[in-house]
Amino acid sequence: MSAPPPGEIPLAVYVHVPYCLRKCPYCDFNSHAREGTLPETDYLAAVRAELARRTGEEEREVGSVFFGGGTPSLFGAGFFAAVLEDLDRKLGLAAECEVTLEANPGASEAGRFAAYREAGVNRLSIGVQSLDNDSLARLGRVHSAAEAREAVAAARAAGFDNLNLDLMFGLPGQVPEGAVSDLEGLLVLEPEHVALYQLTIEPNTVFAARPPVLPDGDLLADTEAALRERLAAAGFGHYEVSNHALPGRECRHNRNYWEFGDYLGLGAGAHGKRTTNDGIGRTRNYAGPEAYMRAAGEGDPAVERHDLAAVDLPGEFALNVLRLTVGVSTHLFEARTGLPAATLDGPRAEAERLGLLEPDPERLAPTARGRAFLNDLVQLFLD
Repeated sequence: MSAPPPGEIPLAVYVHVPYCLRKCPYCDFNSHAREGTLPETDYLAAVRAELARRTGEEEREVGSVFFGGGTPSLFGAGFFAAVLEDLDRKLGLAAECEVTLEANPGASEAGRFAAYREAGVNRLSIGVQSLDNDSLARLGRVHSAAEAREAVAAARAAGFDNLNLDLMFGLPGQVPEGAVSDLEGLLVLEPEHVALYQLTIEPNTVFAARPPVLPDGDLLADTEAALRERLAAAGFGHYEVSNHALPGRECRHNRNYWEFGDYLGLGAGAHGKRTTNDGIGRTRNYAGPEAYMRAAGEGDPAVERHDLAAVDLPGEFALNVLRLTVGVSTHLFEARTGLPAATLDGPRAEAERLGLLEPDPERLAPTARGRAFLNDLVQLFLD
């Protein structure tokens, strides 16, 4: 296998902030409820130390930055300004660099939006989840529907013209009409991007231990179809499994993942992918905030490093790109892996036979059936 030229692969940066006010009962992310004062100063020092170590290995400028969590908006604007300044000084931020911050509605956080904008954040992803107060209570959310609307208004007032709003469906007791009503309320807020997620029960969560009664499969299918139809009518393109955007407003950072680009992963539990002249490697940091901060202060916070073998690359590539509804050019496989497109011939022939992949030799694009059975489609390439 000959590694692709690293300089031709786009580079993004993900920064994980693991703290939340409290853990939602459905959440299996690396997030930690924190009582009392957040260790913002110590965590910033750890991230900056890791950043100095990681950027010493890089020469590419950064096309996008994503602050995820947890609830990053629990930190003040100074945290984000410092990280962005370090990135710009050490690597350079692209002229049109997309900088996203995840935020949860709440008056204390909304009051900081202007400061976040001043710090360099130009895109917000707000975890609305529902605009029904009973549903929010069942989901364990700490905000109300009114606070969600107020957060969007505050974001607009602070100058943000690129907003993603998260919406969940398949909630306990929810019928399709209720889900569509939730979406109608969201569309009134005029977001540029909508991320639509089905509530699922994940292992090691409160809901896994005490599962709520969720709508059955037929009802879920009807609900999803109604929501996607309404989003399409409102002008939103369904460009990825869960993501919908107005024309030109797709999330550039997430597209970099789905197109098998490179990314630095900074912070507790963050994952990274980096292409060098020797091949493609992945890293994973210590998940616990204290363990991460200690390791970053001592040297390398990565608990795992491994190189991808050539045999792994078709599956790794498919796992990402087949989430895109229109797929990608087969030339992208060659450009991002260094392998010939013919490497994919076996699994793609079987996928086409099963009606999961479009019979187009120039593209890897899932059919409608392939999108409905995405796990089965990806498994063909993993095998």
